[in-house]
Amino acid sequence: MKKYLLSTALTATVLFTPAMADAALGDQTLKQGMRHADVTELQQWLKGEGFLHGSIDGIFGPVTAKAVRSYQNSAGIGTDGIAGPQTFGAMGIRNSSVNASASAPNQAAFSRTLRQGERGNDVRQLQQTLKRKGHHSGSIDGVFGPVTASSVRSFQRSAGIDVDGIAGPRTFLALNGGSVKSATSSQTTSNSSTGFSDKLISNARHYIGSPYVWGGTSPSGFDCSGYLQYVFNKAGKSIPRTVASIYKASSKVSSPRVGDLVFFETYTSGPSHAGIYLGGGQFIHAGSSTGVTIANMSSSYWKQRYLGAGRLN
Repeated sequence: MKKYLLSTALTATVLFTPAMADAALGDQTLKQGMRHADVTELQQWLKGEGFLHGSIDGIFGPVTAKAVRSYQNSAGIGTDGIAGPQTFGAMGIRNSSVNASASAPNQAAFSRTLRQGERGNDVRQLQQTLKRKGHHSGSIDGVFGPVTASSVRSFQRSAGIDVDGIAGPRTFLALNGGSVKSATSSQTTSNSSTGFSDKLISNARHYIGSPYVWGGTSPSGFDCSGYLQYVFNKAGKSIPRTVASIYKASSKVSSPRVGDLVFFETYTSGPSHAGIYLGGGQFIHAGSSTGVTIANMSSSYWKQRYLGAGRLN
């Protein structure tokens, strides 16, 4: 699975073969001196978790090695600056061949969450599985575009799970025949909330890469709550300006569904940071060191600061 988020200049610099393009992150050890699409993906993961403060350029240099060491230290594993099996295991990224061999004969093996913009064998396998189940009429091209997202949403509706067009753990479990209960209280509630959630998530993703600015409330610069207020307003819902007031206005839920808010205690006691839950343990937010980005709630940083989830009705 590859994201192929390479600029024209980077494409000229980072050389990779078709075999490399088909590999999944975690299939090889990455270390200083390497230039590879897998390094780009590693950097994206590290930046999303708040460990990388350099550029995403596909080059494993000293800055990337420092980010890897920082993550390794937080995860309590060997701190060598090399991204190998132990590091990828701690990240929750496994070798794709191991995943495949461990799967039941007729089950699809997926190594991580898939969403629009991604490419590779994992996407191709997802498309094949969806086609086999009658939910994908497009081509099997390994490109996760609008047609594949629509196919995922079609399957999610039929399986009675959150409809977000993102293929995460719950979707994979359902695809492989597992029993998954809907996170919504009723099908009617699910149908009525899906349209707003889809619009909200689409708006939220549109501003990925926008910089962080303290007090910022526009795409030229957002702070945490300014970003939330902006994208909720774009989706047609007004919300309070500060994280504390948003937290107070929300109905607390034990398990977030797509479009819910997730709250964290960061620089001060009580709710001081928040993001929008995307499903699969991921959320989108305006981070002070990253700008608008997607992060994983199970990372060591966010997991220990998580306060809970809330829903704005």
